[in-house]
Amino acid sequence: MEFERKRELEEKKLRLARLKQQREERNRLNSQSTFISEPAYKTDPERDRKINEYARTLLEEKDKTVRSSRPGTLSSQEDLVSSDKDKIEKSKTVTVHTNNYTNNYTPPNVSVPPSPTFFPAPRFMPELSSGQGESVDIASKEISLREGGIQTDETSFGPLPLSEEQIKENILKEIETAKAKKAAEEAERLRIEAEKKIKKDLSKKDKEALINSTKFAEFIDNSTGLIENILSERFDILIDYSVVEDVESNEESGNHVKCINSFFDDRWSKNRSVTDVNFSNRNPELVVASYNKNSSAKYEPDGIVLVWNLRQPERPNHVLHSQSDVLTTTFSDFRPELIIGGTYSGHIMLWDTRAKSSPIHQTPFSAIGHTHPIYSMQIVGTQNDHNLITASTDGVICSWQLDMLSHPVERLELIHSEHSKTDEVSVTSVGFPHNETTAFWVGTEEGNIYQVNRRGRPGGKAGINQCDFYKGHWGPVTGLHFHPNNNDSDEFADLFLTSSVDWTVKLWRAKSFLMPSTSLQIITPLHSFEAADDYVYDVKWSPRHPAQFTSVDGTGKFSLWNMNMDVEVPIVSTEVGQGKALNKVQWDKEGRKTVIGSSDGRVYVYDIGELSVPKEDENTLLQKTISELTDVNINDNLDSLGGRFYYSK
Repeated sequence: MEFERKRELEEKKLRLARLKQQREERNRLNSQSTFISEPAYKTDPERDRKINEYARTLLEEKDKTVRSSRPGTLSSQEDLVSSDKDKIEKSKTVTVHTNNYTNNYTPPNVSVPPSPTFFPAPRFMPELSSGQGESVDIASKEISLREGGIQTDETSFGPLPLSEEQIKENILKEIETAKAKKAAEEAERLRIEAEKKIKKDLSKKDKEALINSTKFAEFIDNSTGLIENILSERFDILIDYSVVEDVESNEESGNHVKCINSFFDDRWSKNRSVTDVNFSNRNPELVVASYNKNSSAKYEPDGIVLVWNLRQPERPNHVLHSQSDVLTTTFSDFRPELIIGGTYSGHIMLWDTRAKSSPIHQTPFSAIGHTHPIYSMQIVGTQNDHNLITASTDGVICSWQLDMLSHPVERLELIHSEHSKTDEVSVTSVGFPHNETTAFWVGTEEGNIYQVNRRGRPGGKAGINQCDFYKGHWGPVTGLHFHPNNNDSDEFADLFLTSSVDWTVKLWRAKSFLMPSTSLQIITPLHSFEAADDYVYDVKWSPRHPAQFTSVDGTGKFSLWNMNMDVEVPIVSTEVGQGKALNKVQWDKEGRKTVIGSSDGRVYVYDIGELSVPKEDENTLLQKTISELTDVNINDNLDSLGGRFYYSK
């Protein structure tokens, strides 16, 4: 706005300067000219024409009169005529002055007839004189003009509303702009993709460095693993669902178990024995197995842990190394990427499947931890408060936190004063009742079973309960497992099974640790299962069927028991693999499959099928069976303690 005003002022100044210059020029010209001041008049063409005609008429009449009355000389007449012509010529140019300008008026030409040659009569002639006059210019009043606009801001009233056509035009323009922008972005994206496709060829040195890099090897392993998982998916594309199945054949097949997987690696499994197996609770397709030393391979690690995948049986997913034989292993219940192992040297190893094959943590070799072989361990507690309980053959029980393996949280030395040779109790297996973390039971090399308290309580001290011990086996206890309470009740929480090298599996009822005996008391088993023909190396309850459990022995037989059907012989007994001794057995979380570790380095997975499905009255039947077994065992005849063996004190 200020700029417009400045521009208008400059234009006005220029106009005034031009007017002043013109006025000065007119004054200069007027001062140099001589004029006769005459009254100003307005020119009228019609009036001038009439005056000229009237003057011509008078001159003609006068000429006629002079010619008829007086003759004159030619010279005098010519002088008069010439003088008249001069006057007429002078009268043709009249200077007219007005207040604002000077106008040179030239009347129309008057035709003067030729005068006759005569001497005119004398007449009155006015005396005329010439002089100089001053021209006076009166300055005109300056009129300032301005634009007749409204001197207000548009924002005070807001912009005028747009018409419908303008709105449509704006929308179309925006659409076109958006389309153009999108097209430009797409073109830019295509250009970038084209540039990416045009890659520079790597040199031979760069290719070798890339192939030998760790990231490339990990990428190849992961990618091939995914492809193998996809290719190993079993699906019968020729199955016909419209065909009626044979019910009788299905009933017969329901009484059998089926081997669905077998894991073995020529490099890592050869000349090794499987010492422990376990399923992953978070990833049910994963199986972990620990192995002892390969005596023929001097430069390989003494102990290894292999992680197998049910969908990829050709090779292990992970190979984990240890400096000592790994005797027991398991997945972490709360962190599935962690794998824990107990070794022959007494170390606790912790591996992370996301890292390399070496353990990320391990316990130190010192007197504050274990210095003897660890055959048994178990994780107890909850997600936010859990511990790893380990037991070694020197009678030491330790409690660990997985993120701090430098020293144990708790340490117990199991000592029994009534031991025949030494006070130390050599522990071979550990078992915790369902939802119990402070009291547990241990199996020993001499065959006895003891109840242990982790912490002192009113009426009892931390350590072994010296008064109560469970006697029934005549050899080392190889396995101990408490009932998992499938129906989430405590009616079977005090039942546990043990296996031993005395060829038997025994069923026990644990005495309440809240009411320990004050004097020495021997607790006998409820029943002894004696169908095996060799050492029984492991036993496990089914997590699904309340009356079902499995056992494996030295003859390579896998036995499935159902106490509600028979307590003398298993319902299924099958030879696994090539008949080699079977060291460990474990159920999956759903109770549908079992994994078995063999002494020849092979791992087998069996599908239990319909046998794993419990009936509605299984709990009632099991209560009845336990009651019958208890009644049979009420007598105090110690001859029945050892089953087929005679007990002598």
